[in-house]
Amino acid sequence: MPGLFEPLPGGGAAVALDPVEISIIRSLAVQLLELIGPGPGADSPQDPLAELFADGPSEPPADPVLKRLFPDAYSDPEEAPHSPAEAEEWRAHSAEFRRYTENDLRAGKRDNALAVIRALDALAPDEGGAVLKLTPQDSQRWLGALNDLRLAIGIRLEIADDDDTDLLYGLPDEDPRKPMVMAYLWLGGLQETLVHALMP
Repeated sequence: MPGLFEPLPGGGAAVALDPVEISIIRSLAVQLLELIGPGPGADSPQDPLAELFADGPSEPPADPVLKRLFPDAYSDPEEAPHSPAEAEEWRAHSAEFRRYTENDLRAGKRDNALAVIRALDALAPDEGGAVLKLTPQDSQRWLGALNDLRLAIGIRLEIADDDDTDLLYGLPDEDPRKPMVMAYLWLGGLQETLVHALMP
């Protein structure tokens, strides 16, 4: 069925995509790659150990989308620190955790976005589109990338909870956010059907 992932015999999933859908997903994945940025060893590609042993950043990103994709590990929105000393301790632990984990998180998100782009580039769509077939491993990469894309778009749309999502359905067609809203909702449908297609 067009636009919905279906399970493949032996694992994985397939979806029929038209050329416009292929173009939209690819464009969004490229934008996500640009937002995440290159790895820390990009300046010295001849030294593979540079990226492996490079420390990550210790401060949260300034961009709200990146802040959502790479959240603080030691912050709890439900519980505020009880004292300035406790707040400082949380910041120190969070900075330390970020320094040792963010590079790996970024690499994983880059790999997922690249897997999406490569899978789409390997298609040979005709005027009606093409059927994308994913292995179980590629399906997991697609799930990660679709999740990241929805998070990024959701932050740009300032979606904080389900009530915000409900309001988006009622936006008039002339609202400049409408194309982004449609992409957000469509990606959510893709993600949901991919999850169901991979269930045993």
